[in-house]
Amino acid sequence: MAHATLNTAKEAKKDEFYTLLDDIAKELKYYTQYFQGKVVLCNCDDPYESNFFKYFALNFNRLGLKKLIATCYDGSPVAGDELPLLFEIEETEPKKIAYKVEITEVQDYNNDGAVNLADVQYLIQNDKNVLSLLKGNGSFDSPECIELLKEADIVVTNPPFSLFREYLALLDKYSKQFLIIGNINSLAYRETFKMFQQNKIRTGYTNFNVGMYFQVPDSWEKFHHLENGKKIARVSTSCWLTNLPVTKHNEDLILYKHYTTEEYPKYENFDGININAYNDIPVDYEGIMGVPLTFLDKYNPEQFEIIGLGISNSGLECGVQPYKPDHKKYRKEVQKRGAVDGDLYMMINGEVTVPYTRILIRNKKPQKP
Repeated sequence: MAHATLNTAKEAKKDEFYTLLDDIAKELKYYTQYFQGKVVLCNCDDPYESNFFKYFALNFNRLGLKKLIATCYDGSPVAGDELPLLFEIEETEPKKIAYKVEITEVQDYNNDGAVNLADVQYLIQNDKNVLSLLKGNGSFDSPECIELLKEADIVVTNPPFSLFREYLALLDKYSKQFLIIGNINSLAYRETFKMFQQNKIRTGYTNFNVGMYFQVPDSWEKFHHLENGKKIARVSTSCWLTNLPVTKHNEDLILYKHYTTEEYPKYENFDGININAYNDIPVDYEGIMGVPLTFLDKYNPEQFEIIGLGISNSGLECGVQPYKPDHKKYRKEVQKRGAVDGDLYMMINGEVTVPYTRILIRNKKPQKP
């Protein structure tokens, strides 16, 4: 259900997936050293309701932030739900407003001995320089939001699923450090995959098979459970992506299997073998191997070389040839999957087998026989 929900959201451009605070805290605890003295931008967030904003506002002093910036896009379905906005706007359209919040300090304004959201609310309500209207629609690629991006050191947010390519391209264009949420399928996008090849992006600490929960608008019919009266949906394909250091990607993947022709079939249209799980990678194979996308969660560029992507629409430059004309079953399988000529395939027991997207890799440290 979660996978279908994510695809539906992308097709319908329903991007209102709001990350839960627990999931943010679990991942960000590994990066605290990188926020000291930095300007953090959350540019796909409703500053009050976004848990990214809450996390950084509540931990502003502990992280030693220089500034926190958060922007809200025009037409947000939840903006203003928890804390009232301070602008005079038509009551019939209370949520269609784009604004930004810029915080340079958070103090214990109510003297209750702790810094909390009440102090943040007091700061916003009593400092006219903190919250202000945006001239445009608040989209991350609008001119004024790009100026905020230029000012930022690190961008942390959950960007719109339907605009993931455009969003990542903008971060790359301006050479920004980032920690964002994507989905496993986005790793096969040509733009994202190229960044993996260049070691300009990597997965975070949260494992692929964990998934994350998101708050979704009340209008959504499919959801996992209710939490404090709010609909929560689970997306099992969610993952964190970053260009910050992640220690697990400096560790070699422990390999224990050995190559045999019986266990590792070769592709019919490419000189390489198929691997069904990253922990099945043989320790002694020197040639090219096709592994699942989940391999990227374990990828260490010092141990493996990424050669290419085993689907034809990825702009391959690694010699994958189109299917053979006499393989009619393969052509039918291609049509059924909505794929195009050039996908990797095998012959298993006389039947054509087209594996799901494969990453083509080579072991830099193969064990000698």
